[in-house]
Amino acid sequence: MKKRHPELLIPASSLEVLKTAVIFGADAVYIGGEAFGLRAKAKNFSRSDMEEGIKFAHEHGVKVYVTANILAHNDDLPGVRDYFEELKEMKPDALIIADPAIFDIAGEICPEIERHISTQANNTNYGTYNFWWRLGAKRVVSARELSLEEIKEIRRNIPEEMEIESFVHGAMCISYSGRCLLSNFFTGRDANHGACTHPCRWKYSVMEETRPGEYMPVYENERGTFIFNSKDLCMIQHIPELIDAGIDSFKIEGRMKTALYVATVARTYRKATDDYLESPEKYRENLEWYREEIGKCTYREFTTGFYFGKPTEDAQIYDSNTYVKNYTYLGTAEETDGNGAFRMEQKNKFSVGETVEVMKPDGRNLTAVVREIRDEEGNPQESAPHPSSSSGWIWVWMWRYMTSCARRQRMIECGGKRTAGPAA
Repeated sequence: MKKRHPELLIPASSLEVLKTAVIFGADAVYIGGEAFGLRAKAKNFSRSDMEEGIKFAHEHGVKVYVTANILAHNDDLPGVRDYFEELKEMKPDALIIADPAIFDIAGEICPEIERHISTQANNTNYGTYNFWWRLGAKRVVSARELSLEEIKEIRRNIPEEMEIESFVHGAMCISYSGRCLLSNFFTGRDANHGACTHPCRWKYSVMEETRPGEYMPVYENERGTFIFNSKDLCMIQHIPELIDAGIDSFKIEGRMKTALYVATVARTYRKATDDYLESPEKYRENLEWYREEIGKCTYREFTTGFYFGKPTEDAQIYDSNTYVKNYTYLGTAEETDGNGAFRMEQKNKFSVGETVEVMKPDGRNLTAVVREIRDEEGNPQESAPHPSSSSGWIWVWMWRYMTSCARRQRMIECGGKRTAGPAA
């Protein structure tokens, strides 16, 4: 089996986040339009934003995949046809699809665009992979419940040219691979139409009818699938095993996440993967840096999921409903004036005199003190107002120095060309 150079596939909720993903090391980005994807609460992309995003990504050698992975009802199908006619003109690199009818429509209307089979289709064996390959699929996204050994067996039993995409980081939508019934049952919002309320994050006990007040925790079923309270997947310490399994694309979950999350995760997995392919020793030497960096974005407790066999209750179910938030996202630096000032899109309030950390695409984190803030008209301000009370755009001057950031605040720099990771 040939040694693969895995693609790093990053989610984007908006045009801003897509550009961040590209600059911070993505080989490919997956996005959703305003319909037919499974993240209805995400900002998603208008037609104009999608056109601009695809153009920006392609200029930087990065691919764009568009999700159309709902499980369609009859009245969805005419709209799907119209949508694919639009996508045909925009030329994304692939469509991510779960429903066979939508798969057929895509093949009819835009056969030149690759079709990838979503994890939503519950892809758990090599027979399923070969089935989709014969129908024209280029890639299949594996179910999150698969172990590395199972993925290796799939790799051995499918065509060499067929691609395996697997989640390596983010939320663990189980039951099987995202087909959650709880959201619809509790709230009337259909997970299979993109309106999931994430009830898997809530804590549960079961009460038997004849024993009121006697609560029993929910554990594992006979196939090893935990439906409730899953920790977040993180495989940053297991890049060698993922590559050895024959995975072609490392997929990051998070199409509702911030630009800071995307920048942090993309940059860390970019460096970890490139370091390992350059030298396994270099990868091992930098393990602590990867662990430290990946913990700087918002997450729930981490797990390796099902990759090393069925997880125990303790390994899969988190103890607290609270996200771990190590840094506050202050905003994105878009351009500089060459004199120590940069124009930034502000996301949270901060003040003159505060110490912040600037996250750069090349892997550096620069600590600095805010020495001046001005609005877009050039008026000085003691603090950056809350974004809801301003345009969100300000000019900031900083003094750089190397020290720890006491308040753990971070901004990202997206004002230049991508400097990390090879082009797709």
